[in-house]
Amino acid sequence: MSLVANGSVVGLIILIESLHKPMYIAIANLAASDLLFDTITLPKIIARYWFNDGTMPFVTCLFQVFWVHNLGTFDAFLLMVMAMDRYVAISRPFHYSSIISNKHMVIACTLCVFVSSIAGTICIVFEMILEYTCGRTRIISCFCTNSGVLSLSCGDVTFSLLVVFSTAMVVLLLPLSFIIFSYISIIRLMYSSTQLVQSQKAFYTCTTHLLVIALYYIPRLFVYISIQNRLILDADVNVLLGCLYTFVPHMANPIIYCLRTKEIKHIFKNILKTHVPLNIS
Repeated sequence: MSLVANGSVVGLIILIESLHKPMYIAIANLAASDLLFDTITLPKIIARYWFNDGTMPFVTCLFQVFWVHNLGTFDAFLLMVMAMDRYVAISRPFHYSSIISNKHMVIACTLCVFVSSIAGTICIVFEMILEYTCGRTRIISCFCTNSGVLSLSCGDVTFSLLVVFSTAMVVLLLPLSFIIFSYISIIRLMYSSTQLVQSQKAFYTCTTHLLVIALYYIPRLFVYISIQNRLILDADVNVLLGCLYTFVPHMANPIIYCLRTKEIKHIFKNILKTHVPLNIS
């Protein structure tokens, strides 16, 4: 579902010129990121649960850790950029095109790539400097993460955990704070609007966005806080939380952010009219 939905979104936005707009540039980046994340993690998860192949070389695990945290950070900051885009579109509709252009959105997405690369590098560096010679080889997770790899180390991981936790709090709380602020501002603007029907539609849209955002951020925050406070989560709960804040939003994002928009619906209607034959009697 994730591959088809996100792949369709990326393909549509690239091929259809009318979708070359700031909002859709951000959506295409989000879909591409989710597509890459699932490609890196899901094949091994399928191998583990369908074919009982749960082994992975340590270097491959570190490679997965880098991309998991890199792409997770990219999604966090990109969701902030998308919230900013919606805030400007609703609060400054007549100045939107001058404030947010395609060029500005490309620059913002590039900055997200840069910041996420730094976060991923920090995570991997503080794992590579540790020793892993005491025979621990089991990670309780459905894919390689910082906490899973650090649990294999023989030495004191307190400082590494602190660095990873601090990085995660910045990466998660900074975008989340701006997203909450922007959506509160949007809801206030909607309630002050005289156009009730449009306000109700916009409120429904914001609610669905916030549900996906909550599903993305809240389980992640809970996992990092529990790790930092040395709370031992049940293995099944750990796997469930990992799936909740990764794969469920990746399936929902294309529907919530893209496939429900007027432009996309109009494009699909045109495609159906063009390719689906009608029997007239």
